Formats: sequence, structure tokens, C-alpha cells
Amino acid sequence: MDFAAARVKMVDNQIRTTDVTSHETLRAFLSVPREVFVPEERKALAYIDSDIPLGSGRALISPSPLAKLIQLAEIGPQDVVLDVGCGTGYSSAVLSHLASSIVALEEDAGLAAKASAAFDALGIVNVAVVSGPLKDGWAGEAPYDVIVFEGSVESLPKPHIDQLKDRGRLVVVERSGASGMAKLYTKEDGIVSDRFAFNCHIPALPGFAKPREFVF
Repeated sequence: MDFAAARVKMVDNQIRTTDVTSHETLRAFLSVPREVFVPEERKALAYIDSDIPLGSGRALISPSPLAKLIQLAEIGPQDVVLDVGCGTGYSSAVLSHLASSIVALEEDAGLAAKASAAFDALGIVNVAVVSGPLKDGWAGEAPYDVIVFEGSVESLPKPHIDQLKDRGRLVVVERSGASGMAKLYTKEDGIVSDRFAFNCHIPALPGFAKPREFVF
């Protein structure tokens, strides 16, 4: 299979056609071999317009919503980014072409090991893989200019907002039932605000369910 040609088709047919116009974002997706980050038995499916199971109940987000989220964050070359739920590392690899440095947070040890191996194989040196609960974020390198969630959440925990730098941006898909909304959170002088960006349905990240109300 010609993965390079498939990558160009992915960008032209799946990403450009969904209002992703940032040249930097498009160039980043063209630069990363997606097949490196999918299980061996699914490599032929690496460039389909669909989520790809990674095991452990996790999935690699389909290209279009991932590109739209990344474009929404308006990442600059000096930014430090926290990538929450990096999985096998594809999103962090894309982000590595846009930002100064990436902290790739993953709580599944097997997925984190695959991400590290992929970065080594591709010579990516500005991504640090860290292991810990996704719901806690990663205070060690905070505050961050940008925080990106690689899956949907029902509830956004306080630690992630606290770890966002003033004038920082956080992009996330908030899930309610079967529907989801991509939102951009910003922080100005300690005040956090958010705005709706687009409707979106992507796989859920573990650990972000809303507390269930007890009914008597």
C-alpha cells in the first residue's frame, strides 16, 4: 500500500473538506505517517475516515475532528502543549510540528510505551511521554499554553483549568448522551470562558464521567 499517497488523499478529502484551512495544520498532518501509530493488523485502515480501535477500550480519533480541534487551538511555535490521552502518540506527533514542546499524557502503560517507541522511530524529540491519570492532568510542566483532549468528556475537571496558562486555550469535546460539542476554553486574568465551536462525536476518554446523582 502506498501510505504516502493515502496520507495526501486523507488531507485533501477528509480534512480540507471540513473547513480546516490552516496551512500549518494541514502541513502537520501531511508530515506524520499515521500508519506508524495504529496496530499492525489495522495498518491498511490507517487513513480511513473513521476511528481506529487501539485496544484497552481506546481509539485513534478519525482525522477530520482531530484536525478541527487542533486548528481551533491556534497553536503557535512557542507554545507548550499538554496532550491529554495521547494513546499511541499520533496526535502528539502532529502537534510536535506546530508547537515548541508537547507533554503527552497517557494513563495506559501499554499505549504510552507504543507512543514512546513511535517517537523514537520517527526521531521526534520535542515530545515527552508521561504516565498518570488523565483526569488529573500533569502539573509537573504546568502551566500550559494549550491543552488538547484526545477524546470526549462528560465533565471537565478543575485540575486542567488550573494548569492552563493565562491567555491559554483548551479544546475539548463535551459529551451529552450520544451527542457532543467541541468547545474552546480560554483564560484571561484568571477568568475562564468558553464558546461552542462545532458539533462533534468522538470516542470517550476514561475518567471524565459526571458524578451520577443518587435518586431516592
